Amino acid sequence: MRIAVAGATGNIGSRTAAALERDGHDVVRISRAHGVDLLTGEGLDDALSGADAVVDATNGPGADEVAYLGAMTRSLLAAEERAGVRHHVLLSIVGIDRVEGNAHYAGKLEQERLVTAGTVGWTIVRATQFHDFAAMVTSWTEQDGAATLAPLLVQPIAPADTGEILAETAVGEPRRGHIEIAGPETQDLVDMARRTNEARGRTVRLVPTWSAVFGPTMAGNVLLPSEGARIAPTTFETWLAEQR
Repeated sequence: MRIAVAGATGNIGSRTAAALERDGHDVVRISRAHGVDLLTGEGLDDALSGADAVVDATNGPGADEVAYLGAMTRSLLAAEERAGVRHHVLLSIVGIDRVEGNAHYAGKLEQERLVTAGTVGWTIVRATQFHDFAAMVTSWTEQDGAATLAPLLVQPIAPADTGEILAETAVGEPRRGHIEIAGPETQDLVDMARRTNEARGRTVRLVPTWSAVFGPTMAGNVLLPSEGARIAPTTFETWLAEQR
């Protein structure tokens, strides 16, 4: 199959593309680095020519994500219609409809709205936070050797497992529904950050707080998957051992 991956240079898109190529598929990487601009549409029609499916693993810039991700998704879906693409796979987030006031979640919800209202067959894959999420949040807030982060309860999934599932979904039939995927164990985000920093030989003083990037609307079980979620195999411990 010929499958295009939007966001192909990112953490998940690159793994999805690699998994598809390993399985013998013809992969088209969509990113500015590959000469395709989702906002302007430059190079998009050529990239999707003959494509059977598209995996959208794009992210926003952190500000005004509803407008940014919405514009990219409209551009991508319109090009898919012109090219006759039969399956659009969108990477989204578990618990996205239970969180208010978060710009990234709002942007991803807008993507979901546009995909489900469109004419291209679709499957939405909602994933929990990735194993490297705690380290990423720490990097956002770290200042003078200290970092603030919320004590979120999460059930993190390995980026590699996420790429594998997205690749598998793309070669299947459109479900016109949502799939939830998660890792095998629940974790505390502060503890994840501590253990990741230790494994990487970094010393950062962690300050748990609900007044930083994430607020109390994400407390408790909000970010955990539903009972019917698909559980990926890689544990946080296994991923952590690779960081040493």
